[in-house]
Amino acid sequence: MDRRAFVAGAFAVVAAPLAADAQPAGKLYRVGLLGERASDPSEGRLWDAFRLELRKRGWIEGQNIVIESRWVESNAAQIPELVADLVRLRVDVIVTRGSYMVQGAKAAAPSIPIVFTMHADPISSGHVASLARPGGNITGLTMLMTDLNVKGLEILMSTVPQAKRIAILWNPDAPSHTPSMRALEDAARPFRLQVQPVVARTEADLESAFSAMTRAHAQAVIVLGFGPYIAARHRMADLALRQRLPTFFTNRNNVEAGGLMSYAPNLSDLVGRGAIYVDKILKGAKPADLPVEQPTKFELVINLKTAKSLGLTIPQSVLLRADEVIQ
Repeated sequence: MDRRAFVAGAFAVVAAPLAADAQPAGKLYRVGLLGERASDPSEGRLWDAFRLELRKRGWIEGQNIVIESRWVESNAAQIPELVADLVRLRVDVIVTRGSYMVQGAKAAAPSIPIVFTMHADPISSGHVASLARPGGNITGLTMLMTDLNVKGLEILMSTVPQAKRIAILWNPDAPSHTPSMRALEDAARPFRLQVQPVVARTEADLESAFSAMTRAHAQAVIVLGFGPYIAARHRMADLALRQRLPTFFTNRNNVEAGGLMSYAPNLSDLVGRGAIYVDKILKGAKPADLPVEQPTKFELVINLKTAKSLGLTIPQSVLLRADEVIQ
């Protein structure tokens, strides 16, 4: 055997198991993607991170995988119809964002594997049995929003110590919001803070919601994580400035748009890591056996331009804790 034949044969022996490990051969798999808003650049960046991680694992669109994208466009009522469409396409797995999308997907696709990428509280919402053993057909990554909002209350108290009445912007229809609200009420009680729940189910409700906060003399706002709130981040920032209200978010996109501060994990990282779950499921793993991942790094982002517009001086102790300060 000549040297070139030997090298080629040896390479084939080494490459074969690597290719087999990369993805199953001979089938075109379908992944259903259920996202918030196709036109939102921040949404696009999240799913770009997901696609990149898929490619790293050997999944190439048009060759061995097809991604069928459907967009909620901040209208939760159409989630069942969108998921039913994915079911008709016989997708092998559905990947989505947080609790309100998972809720709709769970009802419309009770047997198809579902991967969430930024669930606020999958246990309290009943979407998994436990983080270690999810059970059922749902698993993914949690962003620990219930804990993050309690941390946000602490940061707000340090930033605006004179604030004694804190508005909470929430949607009671979002499965993860009720446990977050309870946790905030419990955390506020020892400090004798007044918590004012204010409901906004859609972007159309935001103006009246912020007006209600002002009428009730709210001195700061915690905004619970919710896809439509992120999509409406520029309008929300404008309303908060108009009403002179410091805001806390669990998404840095809201702060980049003009909100005051956020404390959250890197969402692009979470969504990208969702591809690891999809990869394992397409290779035969069961969602019930894949533990839910929790983030280990969180970032405090502060918008100093917004603070100045509010006439607010951020204490040095808070600034020193910040991972990023937007000037």
